Amino acid sequence: MAETTIVNDSPTGQHLKSIAESKQVSYLDFNKKKVQLVAKISFGRDPDNNVVIDSKLASRHHCIIQKIRDEFFLKDENSTNGTFLNGNRIPPDKYVKLNSGDTVKIGSEELVIS
Repeated sequence: MAETTIVNDSPTGQHLKSIAESKQVSYLDFNKKKVQLVAKISFGRDPDNNVVIDSKLASRHHCIIQKIRDEFFLKDENSTNGTFLNGNRIPPDKYVKLNSGDTVKIGSEELVIS
């Protein structure tokens, strides 16, 4: 039987426990570098993006990763060739939740969420 504690008996304690046990997404592995995920990161060929993708298959403004509350989401910005999450093309203009270990493919480049 579980010990009576705030963590075991209160909704707030359960929420804090689930946060501590979850794998927080915080970095993106790209070109052998770790890029820290912040509130919003843009990806594409254009130099005004946060992460520039040097691939003719990437659109000028290809996709974004955005933090919403405490989680990160991927959104395709109506790219020509699509954005792929774990091998599946994501719908344009829809936010898709990211998890640690996910692979994002933009053009010929693969980015790993860690």
